[in-house]
Amino acid sequence: MKNNPKISTILYATDLGEHTRPVFRHALALAKLYDAKIIMLHVVEPMGETAKAVISAYISQEFSEAMLKESMKDLLVRMKDRLRRFFEDECDEEKVCSNVKELMVVAGKPSEEILRVSEEESVDMIIVGKSTRTVRGLKVMGSTARRVSRIAMVPVLIVPN
Repeated sequence: MKNNPKISTILYATDLGEHTRPVFRHALALAKLYDAKIIMLHVVEPMGETAKAVISAYISQEFSEAMLKESMKDLLVRMKDRLRRFFEDECDEEKVCSNVKELMVVAGKPSEEILRVSEEESVDMIIVGKSTRTVRGLKVMGSTARRVSRIAMVPVLIVPN
């Protein structure tokens, strides 16, 4: 076929949950197939407004903001280390993960950050896991995968996990 899609960069977004390995393996297989690079991304969601309000009830707003900012910096470093360990555990064989070019950890709302990074890095495909939960006895797709698949300007592969 003359007009096959060109996939040179894949964004693999992970929550580092217990079922992320099969999703990562799909990303690796597609990267090998297309000879594409992979950017691994983990998004750390900031503390919600309710939690911030509870904290500010006990300490000054200025001190709580400084404390939260420092805590987030520390958390980003820890999560980058956890992402690196996941990568190393999964990629113990030589060249198995040679397509992985970057490990990124950012703070923000997961769907928004996945979309932002996908645009900034000009990715050709996004791969996410389909975290599911049960609502009234029915299995429903997680909100991050749903939002990303609706808004992304590139193909999104949602892998059941």
